[in-house]
Amino acid sequence: MIRRVLIVDDDAMLRTSLTEALSDDGIQVVVAGGGAEALAVLHDARPDVVLSDVRMDDIDGLSLLRLLRERAPAVDVVLMTAFDDMPTVVAAMRDGAVDFLTKPIDLHQVRAVLDRVFSDRRARRQRSPRADAGDGSLEELVGRTPEMIQVYKLIGQAASTSATVLIRGESGTGKELVAHAIHRNARNATEPFVAVNCAALAPTLLESELFGHVRGAFTGAVTSRKGRFALAGRGTILLDEIGDTSPAFQSKLLRVLQNREYQPVGAEKTELAEARVLAATHRDLESMVESREFREDLYYRLRIVEIAIPPLRARRADIPLIVCHVVRRASVALGADEPVVSDDGMERLIAHDWPGNVRELENCLMRAIVLAAGNVIRPDHLSLGSPTKRSTDPPSTSLDDVERAHVLRILESTGGHKSRAADTLRISRARLNRILAKHGLE
Repeated sequence: MIRRVLIVDDDAMLRTSLTEALSDDGIQVVVAGGGAEALAVLHDARPDVVLSDVRMDDIDGLSLLRLLRERAPAVDVVLMTAFDDMPTVVAAMRDGAVDFLTKPIDLHQVRAVLDRVFSDRRARRQRSPRADAGDGSLEELVGRTPEMIQVYKLIGQAASTSATVLIRGESGTGKELVAHAIHRNARNATEPFVAVNCAALAPTLLESELFGHVRGAFTGAVTSRKGRFALAGRGTILLDEIGDTSPAFQSKLLRVLQNREYQPVGAEKTELAEARVLAATHRDLESMVESREFREDLYYRLRIVEIAIPPLRARRADIPLIVCHVVRRASVALGADEPVVSDDGMERLIAHDWPGNVRELENCLMRAIVLAAGNVIRPDHLSLGSPTKRSTDPPSTSLDDVERAHVLRILESTGGHKSRAADTLRISRARLNRILAKHGLE
């Protein structure tokens, strides 16, 4: 089978290097210096694969990807860029790119990706173009390691469908952030997002919380009440800590996933379940299935798509990026000058195993910002004790709670005057409005 690749990049040296390497592999190569030229030669080149840069002057790679999805849906697109930021990766995978390469380009990696793409093309004769799922922001997820890039790809792919997704990861890795990211990039992004912590409610209360109840259904049910599925409407519902639910509840949830309907507690009629279901857990569901603590049929229903979030210790290269992000955000929340982290302080942060993952890192840095003298965070500010010692510490306040309380204090001190409050916080009025909206303080 003849293999044709169209290389689109404004870097002439890269075009030449890739052309020589791929031609040696028996691939027919056509080149274009930009998105407009690529569209002009598309008909005559008849490529199987387009290998395109993202940042170009005329038509950028993401725009070219969308145009190719319209004009040549059978063409597979691989994007490459030196700017491997997470929103770009998610947008690329959401809009139908088959892979995403980061520069500087590794020829072995290019060959491996193209081999896989051509193998996939042989295995299928037709491919349906993905629909544009809209735009979205995933600014709370931070990381550029291959492990996180893979998470971003899966988020983009999951967002392009309405499939049930199982999000797995240790406590503190950001499972709810991934769920929010899927929702914000999905077709139903304008609909509600509703999260329920299944571990925080008794089985009987959980059923009422999710499905609602009618008046008189049980003692204390003096009025009818809508459940979270009804409140989610056609949006997204996240069932957090799904592994902590009872077998009786699991049976009811299985019915929701199978029949797209549920029955409020005490009601005679069923209601339509229109919300897209995401589930999250830190538990070993496979072992629970073997011990019959978790229904096997529900397990397979939930993991149509599975996203496993790596623990922080498995992506230590991301720690400096996360530290910068958290320090900047926490400094605003605490009303403190933004400190820098000393080299030995950063080395200590990178070396730590972080059993509590990103949540533990956030709390550690919040303490350090308060303790840091001279706006420099050093190892003695980090309070990194042993895991046993940390487990006896009282629960830490979340960064969101600190931010909310601090903004409230500033607003009270200014008599509710937003402009003065924004000046005190050293942020824009627009950013203050976003913070107030996030915490329901509008």
